[in-house]
Amino acid sequence: MWVLVFFDLPTETKKQRKAYTDFRKKLVDDGFTMFQFSIYLRHCPSVENAQVHIKRVKLALPELGEVGILCITDKQFGQIELFLGKKAETLNQPVQQLELF
Repeated sequence: MWVLVFFDLPTETKKQRKAYTDFRKKLVDDGFTMFQFSIYLRHCPSVENAQVHIKRVKLALPELGEVGILCITDKQFGQIELFLGKKAETLNQPVQQLELF
């Protein structure tokens, strides 16, 4: 499973910029990587694990702004088409994270 977090947060005041930075830092600390400026993603080995990370994102939601969360399968993620200008780019698969139980 892949968890994608999309967000559009206000950054007009110092307080809003801090909220944006704190939210982004919590995503990175939880293992999310930047896909685009306001889109972060994380691979999860199971639906149950994805739910844990979704819950963490929900706990970190800032007071203002819009945040979306989407779960997709490995197969769906593998069908993504990326373009740099008009030239198609191959998707670099993120390194799989080792999990110890």
